[in-house]
Amino acid sequence: MKKTLLIMTLFIGTIISMNAQTKEELKALKAEKEAEAKALTKEAEDLQSQIDKFPGWKFGAFGTIGASLSEFNNWYAQGTPNNSSGNINITANPYAKLDREKYFWYSKANINLSWVKFDDKDDPTDDNSFKEANDVFSLTSLYGYKLSDKLAVSTLGEYRSTLINNFNDPGYLDLGVGITWTPIENLVVVVHPINYNFVFADNDAIFESSFGAKIVANYARTFGNFELSSNLSSFVSYENSNLSNWTWINSFSYNVWKGIGLGFDFGFRDSKQEAVNFALGNWDPDGTDPMPSFENVDNKLQVYTTFGLSYKF
Repeated sequence: MKKTLLIMTLFIGTIISMNAQTKEELKALKAEKEAEAKALTKEAEDLQSQIDKFPGWKFGAFGTIGASLSEFNNWYAQGTPNNSSGNINITANPYAKLDREKYFWYSKANINLSWVKFDDKDDPTDDNSFKEANDVFSLTSLYGYKLSDKLAVSTLGEYRSTLINNFNDPGYLDLGVGITWTPIENLVVVVHPINYNFVFADNDAIFESSFGAKIVANYARTFGNFELSSNLSSFVSYENSNLSNWTWINSFSYNVWKGIGLGFDFGFRDSKQEAVNFALGNWDPDGTDPMPSFENVDNKLQVYTTFGLSYKF
């Protein structure tokens, strides 16, 4: 009996020891594979960096796609028990870059469009169609002749407007020449003291073209699965500060799986001309408020944000 117990004890101890050894071996193997994967990821990033530095055209794009649709019937707990609603949003940031020994040519666009609807089925006068919400469009092209690794004489063309509603009303076209500075990798700073800001609009009493300076700063970089793009574009009018404007647009994308991930965009804009034009369009001439003008309109900061699924092309 004692011999049997001793054999069983030795057997169980051996199994436990073997299991523990196997578990530790698996943990060690897992750590080894993780280290190999990390090394391969670093090697891939280094190769991509070499590809990015290779001269020639480079094309790419990333953006955000968001959509939600809902339908309610006889849902009495809410104020409108019968309704259908939806939201569709699309942003895109395509670019094309050419970098040669003596010159470069960078072009990029920013598009942010969205539509929303809320249809109260019990209201026969309610609009059941999608209406435009976000409507942002800009296209920039920069050409430079290199004076050194970090400095170049350059010319810039930039167009900004809307696509869905009121296309080119207003529309802004900047054309100018000056200096482009690249102090660090992925950062481009443009200073053009000679620039003309063409403004296209039906209401030419508010929107005026003028001569001034153009200042642009663009930063774009990829950190592993994380990609960002930030662009600040400003025009400073030499003729009248009311004709100046600036726009700052930021786009972030995190790749989760095979180019699909999460995207976040936000933008700020300041334009006194647009503020006065909007106030004038909503002014009641029969009321007590004075006619909107540059002197009495509050120029509030324009802001937009977008969050949804992203896809890298």
